[in-house]
Amino acid sequence: MLHLHHLANSRSFRIIWLLEELDADYKLTCYERNKAYRAPDSLKQVHPIGNAPILEADDRVLIESGFIIEYLIRHYDKEKQFKPDDNNEAAWEAYTFWLHFAEASLMPLLVMRLVFTKVVSQSPMLIKPISKKIQGQIEKNMISSGLEKMLDMMERHLHENHWFAGSEFSAADIQMHLAVLGANAGAGLDQSKYTNLLNWLKRCEERDAFKRAEKKGGRLNF
Repeated sequence: MLHLHHLANSRSFRIIWLLEELDADYKLTCYERNKAYRAPDSLKQVHPIGNAPILEADDRVLIESGFIIEYLIRHYDKEKQFKPDDNNEAAWEAYTFWLHFAEASLMPLLVMRLVFTKVVSQSPMLIKPISKKIQGQIEKNMISSGLEKMLDMMERHLHENHWFAGSEFSAADIQMHLAVLGANAGAGLDQSKYTNLLNWLKRCEERDAFKRAEKKGGRLNF
């Protein structure tokens, strides 16, 4: 049986969601973040890196959400529902691009934003104004402009496509969801500017498998 180790409010939610879409038989062990907002040391007993997701499968211990998604699609998506056929070049290219784009381009900026937000919130009162000023400069000079360009590109793509790989839902949507949710945190995305992106987000969260994943792994909250 598959055994997923899930950390609350993390990338491992993607794997719960995919397992639910696949209607797979699996065991789920959930972990809470510590006071420093990090994974508990107990995850290192499963894999020395100690990050989630961790999937025990076929006497192997797998890490990295993108790799685990590819592994599950390869070995458990028997009806080939969640990855376009290799013969559909346009859909395959879109699927592969967005599957990698989520972690290679979008998530680094969002993680940087999260880190500096945590730095400000955890700073002692006397230096909080300084850390907040640094955060503002980082946001302005390193995050906002790059993130806006990416969001604009995603909005244009979803103007022409119902899902990220084209007309059909795929694992690329699962991979992209967490990143888009992170970008929509706080004040939220401009509803008039990112209508297609926000409608896509709503479609994702209306799926039955997504709702089951939330019940089992908790709601993502950034």
